[in-house]
Amino acid sequence: MEVMFSPSVAFVLLLSLGIVLCSHSYQRPHARDLVSVPDTDDSDGTSPQQVHVSIVGTNNMRVSWITKRDAPATVEYGTSPGKYSSSANGNTTSYSYLLYKSGQIHDVIIGPLDPDTVYYYRCSGSSSKEFSFKTPPSNLPINFVVVGDLGQTGWTQTTLDHIGAMPYDMLLLPGDLSYVDYFQSYWDNFGRLVEPLASARPWMVTQGNHEIEKIPLIHPKPFVAYNARWTMPFSLSSSPSNLFYSFDVASSVHVIMLGFYADYGTDSDQYKWLQSDLAKVDRNKTPWLIALIHAPWYNTNEAHQNEGEDMRRAIEPLLHGAGVDVVFAGHVHAYERFTRVYNQKADPCGPVHITIGDGGNIEGLAKNYQSPQPAISLFREASFGHGRFYVVNSTHALWTWHQNDDDVAVIADQVWITSLSSDPTC
Repeated sequence: MEVMFSPSVAFVLLLSLGIVLCSHSYQRPHARDLVSVPDTDDSDGTSPQQVHVSIVGTNNMRVSWITKRDAPATVEYGTSPGKYSSSANGNTTSYSYLLYKSGQIHDVIIGPLDPDTVYYYRCSGSSSKEFSFKTPPSNLPINFVVVGDLGQTGWTQTTLDHIGAMPYDMLLLPGDLSYVDYFQSYWDNFGRLVEPLASARPWMVTQGNHEIEKIPLIHPKPFVAYNARWTMPFSLSSSPSNLFYSFDVASSVHVIMLGFYADYGTDSDQYKWLQSDLAKVDRNKTPWLIALIHAPWYNTNEAHQNEGEDMRRAIEPLLHGAGVDVVFAGHVHAYERFTRVYNQKADPCGPVHITIGDGGNIEGLAKNYQSPQPAISLFREASFGHGRFYVVNSTHALWTWHQNDDDVAVIADQVWITSLSSDPTC
């Protein structure tokens, strides 16, 4: 499945090319160590692992998994355990990165599926393990988990445990999934770590800087592993790239996944696509409009100051004009919630901006904030955790931030948010 080489060897290689893996102008406290998830005992190399699912349209699901050796790209599924009344075939790919060779990456779209229904399935005809997922509801309410900069540390495991302890319908991740940073075998470890949750509910993701993995001259193409392993339904929203796309869920929520590391200038494919995508949204039928980006446009933490400013200037007028309700971001390893803002000022018709880059990354927390706290920043804290966005009806949603307090999930911040589509002044 792979040729292993030590991180120390790779680090020396990258340094010899003048490449700096990461540098920070602020001090982070010590994070918890990497969680190593043992590989499966797989004698013939065809047992599925790293299984995850994502929605494709309103009634289909993409199932992705990896086998060490060749195996059929087939998913059998049904609504009763061990009884598979339907099956579908898909595609198999792989990729190489320096000395690493991935396993066989399988991708199958199944459906049509009923909403709010548990399906049982198996991959590649393997009897070694049965998986199950629940489809999202066709109407409100719907419960989103939102978590960024997840990583694969002890804190990540705590966050995943807290997420799995309470019901939810879909997970949204605004970039920096696994913190592989060139060491490709860590992608496999991450896939095994998140499989219990990612195989059971759809995970919809966008990219962060740790997914770029570009090495000048040696590996000049970015996002190779990310695009191979985490294919999203970009073509259904007429996007030309897996790095930015949109989708509808529960008949009332339009989610926009923006690509911070794709060109976003006014002449770019992403800008033109976003203009077209927003123009298609009928707020009478779709009362909620949310967006995800990686680097925050609003940030009072000393970490990553002004990194999102260029994108904000280019894209913010489009989101404001469309009446986007909430913008979720990651990148800064802390939590922060702003009031409704536009053009760096409080605006009752602007979106609520929330930074949720505190999933459990290996680099630690960004705990230094600007002082005094600006009036537009309502709550901020450097702690690991995750958020939940519970859309109750067409007018109201409850946002809660669940802090990892000594391994116990504590709701440290919560607020009711009213949709802008229900506000006649906007």
